[in-house]
Amino acid sequence: MARRVVVALLGPVTWSPPGIDPVDWRAALAEDVVDLFATLNEVETAVAVTPEDRWLADAVVWPDTAVHEVPEPTPNAVFAALAGTGYDQAAVVAGDAPDVPGLTIGKLLRPLTTRPVAVAPVEGDGPGLLGVAARLPVPTWLPPLDLDTARPAAVRAAAPRPGDLAVTPAWRRLRGPADLAFLDPAVEGWETTRALLSGSGRPR
Repeated sequence: MARRVVVALLGPVTWSPPGIDPVDWRAALAEDVVDLFATLNEVETAVAVTPEDRWLADAVVWPDTAVHEVPEPTPNAVFAALAGTGYDQAAVVAGDAPDVPGLTIGKLLRPLTTRPVAVAPVEGDGPGLLGVAARLPVPTWLPPLDLDTARPAAVRAAAPRPGDLAVTPAWRRLRGPADLAFLDPAVEGWETTRALLSGSGRPR
């Protein structure tokens, strides 16, 4: 069986709800994503941060979670950091999707049995990706990607053949006030983000 890893990329968060400290907001999102990853089956999990954000990783990871320091918060930097680690497949997922279902992450990895790269878009019409998955070593044609600005069409345009890229189901990221409206209180998970939004604060 292929050895697979799912990495939470805890990149910059440019927006926080009014009245909520941006540092607390960022930490709550990261904590919920890391907690979700801990429930995934048949994959290993890790976190990636730039050196200046190591404090965030240390605040939210589980004791046995690997932390990779990367020079920039991009999927390409994470894939480079995984070189030589023995993984066959890797998925890099944004750290601001606290309610993403594990099934959505599984669907991001599934196409790698037949395709070298898969991307999950962000819901809506704007730019950005929820995550990127690739066989390792990463194909040389994979362009530099920013999870906040990349679009599946640009990745497909860089591939030798359109079929080399799989586009998997989209999910939302919390990047602006409109995104809050789609949070479903009936969905399990995202406890820390939920507590912060309700005014009860982030557990410390």
